[in-house]
Amino acid sequence: MNLLDALDRINPGKKLDSIEESLLDKIVQCANLKESVLVGHLISLAELGSQATLHGRLKNLSAMGYIKMASNTDGRKKEVLPTKLAIKRYEEISKCLEKATKTA
Repeated sequence: MNLLDALDRINPGKKLDSIEESLLDKIVQCANLKESVLVGHLISLAELGSQATLHGRLKNLSAMGYIKMASNTDGRKKEVLPTKLAIKRYEEISKCLEKATKTA
């Protein structure tokens, strides 16, 4: 936990709330599996919150630079993609977890 707190201090700016973390987890997981994830799919995840709440959190993630939205082939739907910043965040978390397991 101390290592994850250190990660937050290394990466200044607004700390992600639990909803934003859950959305970003889903987005990065889909990207790793080479699956596309659409805005409509993400805002339908009722277990995380209302559609308005989830849409707002996606806007926050985009404003912070963690995700980008790209129109799909027909232009009516938006695909959500993680940015290099998001990938770097998960690489740092992975390093922290590796270090924690070595010291435990």
